[in-house]
Amino acid sequence: MTSAGDPAAGVVHEVFGDQARVSSAVRLPGGASRETWSLDVRAGGVTHELVLRMDGPGTALETGAGSGLAAEARLMRAAAETGVPVPRIVAEGTAGRPYLLMSRVDGQTIPRKILRDPEFAGARESLTEQCGAALAAIHRMPLTAVAEDPPPDPLRQWRDVLDLTGRAHPAFELAFRRLDETRPDPGGIAVVHGDFRNGNLVVGPEGLRAVLDWELAHVGDPIEDLGWLCVRAWRFGSPRPVGGFGDYDTLVAAYEKAGGRRVDPAALRWWETFGVLKWGVICVMQAMRHLEGGARSVELAAIGRRVCETEWDLLNLL
Repeated sequence: MTSAGDPAAGVVHEVFGDQARVSSAVRLPGGASRETWSLDVRAGGVTHELVLRMDGPGTALETGAGSGLAAEARLMRAAAETGVPVPRIVAEGTAGRPYLLMSRVDGQTIPRKILRDPEFAGARESLTEQCGAALAAIHRMPLTAVAEDPPPDPLRQWRDVLDLTGRAHPAFELAFRRLDETRPDPGGIAVVHGDFRNGNLVVGPEGLRAVLDWELAHVGDPIEDLGWLCVRAWRFGSPRPVGGFGDYDTLVAAYEKAGGRRVDPAALRWWETFGVLKWGVICVMQAMRHLEGGARSVELAAIGRRVCETEWDLLNLL
């Protein structure tokens, strides 16, 4: 157990009163600009099992205290109203730093355990249909849940990012050109989760329990979310194309049955290819952060080595 120190205590006192106490605090891995803690809080004779997300010390906020976390809370509340399984928002605000306090959903998030452990054999049988239904619910969320202008051209957006790296990647260049020439008809406009994949899902033995990590949500083509779930990087060595646990036809059928838009197989393949390309550019960016000294990290270096994997995946898809 690790102490969260005064910031977490300040949040607990602000939400539950001065008599509340943190009986357990464990820092969860991941996140550079934000901290995530698993907390057990004793208040009023009851133990509350919670997750606390906080902006990191010294984080600059140009648009008001907690604007990023407040937007995430707004999204999760809207998601709950449309039937998406999400943690319950307990509180949000500023107690030294902007914070978001949520209920803790028990379950597994580590993909290799979800895909291999006997405990999750039943979950693997139902996850694809549950993900299809959850995505259909996400895409029913009101557009007002995401406060932004009309979406930018995603190809242009990531083309510009790659150009800024100054690195030559012929396979990526070919993919950008081919994707630009074969754009599918738009699948409509909806709230897009932006990172719906194995690793951002809380799974129990019976299947999907919660969808996490809403900070990349935006307005866009809903098929983007389905394509991202099918990117090979999120299969973690499994041959099954949907998150490592399912098949395309099952996902599409469940999505459409739950009220999602009709899915053109060619559009799904286009967005899967776009997802691989996007992940490849992200890998380049992470490698540069490590190599140029912005953040020396074995994790970033390992992600950087995956650039060649995405190039191979793209050539196969094209």
